[in-house]
Amino acid sequence: MKFLYFLIATILLSCGQPKENELPADLEGKKALLAQKTEELKTLEKSIADLKKEIETMDPDSKKDLLVVSIDTVKKETFTRYIDLQGVVQSEDLVNAASDMGGRILQLNVKEGQKVNKGQLIARTDVESVRTQKDELNKALDLAKDVYERQKRLWDQNIGSEIQYLQAKNNMERLEKNLLTIESQLKKSNVYAPISGVVDMVFLKQGEVAGPGVPIVQILNTSRVKVVSDVPENYLGKVKVGNKVDVFFPTLNKNVQKPITMLGRTIDPSNRTFKVEINVDNVNNDLKPNLLSVIKLNDYTLNDAIVVPLELIQQQVDGQKFIYVAENKDNQWSAKKVIVTTGESTEGKTVVTSGLQPGDKIIVKGARSITQGQLIAPESQK
Repeated sequence: MKFLYFLIATILLSCGQPKENELPADLEGKKALLAQKTEELKTLEKSIADLKKEIETMDPDSKKDLLVVSIDTVKKETFTRYIDLQGVVQSEDLVNAASDMGGRILQLNVKEGQKVNKGQLIARTDVESVRTQKDELNKALDLAKDVYERQKRLWDQNIGSEIQYLQAKNNMERLEKNLLTIESQLKKSNVYAPISGVVDMVFLKQGEVAGPGVPIVQILNTSRVKVVSDVPENYLGKVKVGNKVDVFFPTLNKNVQKPITMLGRTIDPSNRTFKVEINVDNVNNDLKPNLLSVIKLNDYTLNDAIVVPLELIQQQVDGQKFIYVAENKDNQWSAKKVIVTTGESTEGKTVVTSGLQPGDKIIVKGARSITQGQLIAPESQK
């Protein structure tokens, strides 16, 4: 081995190091010199590797120092890449129960956290003034009917004018319609649950005055919820309704796979994102509104790809990427440098688009400690 080191030193000295004033001054000259030195380095590496092989073959004792490595067989697989997005749980149904008429709340039948069914009586408001109006209308209607009947009898006997008959009839019909309106308003004194769910919030108490349309309680239906997330606009062409995504809830340590059910139609100009929604079943009601989630969205898939750990990819001084493979010749294993071209990467893995073929033996453990042509001993054969 001493002879090997001596030979390497001699080669390096023979190459010499250019002095500062010997370097080309122009850019093209420097590029040409770099290319020349790169070729010299490749030739030197090959010479060193060949010498190592010859010495290790001729010196039986050198085989005791073979580097033990682990190898893996290259095979094709499906490469998938995901992006992580933050989502938040929202309820599909969140509605307010309010009185159309308004008035003082005489009776409130629910409290926060209580389950209610659609159509259940929530509250009753005071409509005494409306009842007074109804009584007055009934009296006026009785009089109008009497006048109309009298005018009709006279008109049938050709007594009196037609205008008097029509006025009496119109007055009676107008009061009848007003009475129907009052009766419909009386029905609105009762406030019913518009949906089935849970009373999430009570805004007004019994005895307080509720204005027309002012919410009295808020009802939340959590049997079905949705996860909403903002997606950067550069993924717009990769996200489609129906695409399945993984939704993970860290707090609950729960993961579900569901399809995207809604795609936003506009881009938010403030953050250049669009919304996506994923409907999720919530049978046990463990998914609460505003619960955070992580959405894994598949933005790239490649079938029949050669995928290797990213840490195995090394780079030469000229920028080319390479990986070491184990080569077996005459029952002797050695490391071979293979120039590769890489593609997409994710989570410590990368696609190799050229340089490797299925069946190649890539060196995994010990890949950073070997050189071109170095004799090795795979773990299974050490």
